[in-house]
Amino acid sequence: MALALVKMNILMKFLTSLILICSALCCASAIAQQTDGDNEALNQFYRQFSSAFAQLDATVIADLYAEDASYIPEQQSKAITIGRENIISLYQRFFGKIKHKNAQIEVDFRVIDRQISPQIATDIGYYLIRFYPPKESEEPMSEFAGKFVTVSKKQADGRWYLTVDTNNRGEPAFYYDAKPLPNLYYGSQFSTASNKSSHEK
Repeated sequence: MALALVKMNILMKFLTSLILICSALCCASAIAQQTDGDNEALNQFYRQFSSAFAQLDATVIADLYAEDASYIPEQQSKAITIGRENIISLYQRFFGKIKHKNAQIEVDFRVIDRQISPQIATDIGYYLIRFYPPKESEEPMSEFAGKFVTVSKKQADGRWYLTVDTNNRGEPAFYYDAKPLPNLYYGSQFSTASNKSSHEK
């Protein structure tokens, strides 16, 4: 009887350990799936920005910003813009100027670092913009680039929203030299450098 009790005790300990291991594995799997979903949601931001620039349509990115988001411009003479509506208005005015010139513009991004927790994510990377004047002007395409940092928060509805958006100018070479990293957005729209970059003029 005593031997049977010892065997039973060992079996119970084994089963308990097995349950704990299974629970840990399930938990790890759930976290991995959640992180994959979060990365994809955050990466989608950059696809929407590229689409907005191509269409010159600020409404494409209107739902990316939190209601109280802040945009910090690179210009020393420009104040910080606070509020989704005010930020989208900036884009509308910018796109309006491009339309008025009968020109086109493209943008793409390469994220080089993402610090993510269950509720907050910070992206760091480079962007590249190409401006195409109207064909009748016979002017060359111009290119400029920069560095950016964004902070996003997951809200009660389970979606990620941009809460801080800031950037400054940088050499296009930084964008081209950036290496792809697992799970991080890596734009391939501009795979080769232009021979007529604005910083070379």
